[in-house]
Amino acid sequence: MSKQDGSNRLVSGPEVDDTTATILHVDLDAFFASASLLARPDLVGLPVVIGHDSSRSVVTAATYEARRYGVHSAMPMARARQLCPRAIILEPDFRLYQRLSSQVMGILDDVSPEVERLGIDEAFVGIAGLRRLSGGANRIGAALRERVRAETGLVASVGAAGTKHIAKLASSRAKPDGLLVVPDDAVLGFLHPQPVSALWGVGPKQQERLARYGLHTVGDVAATPLERLMAWFGEATGRHLHDLAWARDPREVRERPHEKTFGHNHTFSRDVTAQAELQGEILRLATGVGRRLRDAGVQARTVTLTVRFHDFRTITRSRTLPEPTDVTRVLVETAWSLLDALGGLPPVRLLGVRASSVQDAADHGLLWDDTATWGSAERAMDAVHDRFGAAAVAPASMLRRERKRDDTGPSGGD
Repeated sequence: MSKQDGSNRLVSGPEVDDTTATILHVDLDAFFASASLLARPDLVGLPVVIGHDSSRSVVTAATYEARRYGVHSAMPMARARQLCPRAIILEPDFRLYQRLSSQVMGILDDVSPEVERLGIDEAFVGIAGLRRLSGGANRIGAALRERVRAETGLVASVGAAGTKHIAKLASSRAKPDGLLVVPDDAVLGFLHPQPVSALWGVGPKQQERLARYGLHTVGDVAATPLERLMAWFGEATGRHLHDLAWARDPREVRERPHEKTFGHNHTFSRDVTAQAELQGEILRLATGVGRRLRDAGVQARTVTLTVRFHDFRTITRSRTLPEPTDVTRVLVETAWSLLDALGGLPPVRLLGVRASSVQDAADHGLLWDDTATWGSAERAMDAVHDRFGAAAVAPASMLRRERKRDDTGPSGGD
């Protein structure tokens, strides 16, 4: 929504009216990078990139100093080095990230009984019932930020508003290290000048489609009659755009179970070296993970590949996606790219694919998602599987693999 290098930062003072701001969005600033720097304070203020130091790897996270060069997560590491030759590359430490995340979420749980986790580094906090004892958004938001810094060394930005959509936009504008409260009577003035990418579910491709109709800001969308939006984009999407452009968001803060993961592992009956066979097994594993995500009505933001070698040495590689997904094709291609980034491998004994950082699919609703057609096809396949069994229909590459297994015998069990 806003520039992710902090140049578009906007914060509010303690005098702003916070009586209508009943929802906080708490977001840890450049979380993976900030967490990694806790052990390397000498690198604070320098352009640091988190990821594997390989031209075949991708950026996991970047400090704000690196972002000002155009570096961002999911960018190829080779491109990041071109943009920022002086960047310092640090290996990710996912155990550290999980431990710090648990600490922060524990702080939020201590403050309010209404905490909705969105992933490892952000959450909504309902504060409507806390005003009498704890004060309003100004006081609670400031106290939360101070406590997170004191107990973990991390920096959190906080947005506060009467709806989840506006609170999340506010935290984005407050970065880095800020608090922004948006009262109800200031919402439209805050929202309408924003680019259309500020609307929940509008990504770069969707932004291009809106631009073809002359819609560049949220205000442009708000000024377009609902009937015209529905004619251009369909009834559901048109209504969604219209409602968000007028700050209508009825969603409440809902407590979620602690982080769930959806994964499958497979141990080969013999050690495997052929890349095609490893890719085929990833396809099968990720297909099962995608089906479980769709059955649970959730989408995942992080994909993890586990590889265990013939000598039982085990490595894991993870990638955080730009948007949550339950689409098997995205899971497969992400896991394949993680495998490719490992380069030449010794014989492999076990493969695993895991999806984590889950959220309800209804909360995501990416508009005109490039993977929407694939997702619809996969749901149709799910229905066929339910009725006729898992072998009734499958991706062509999986069917070829199954025929080969029939010819050569089983390769092992899950």
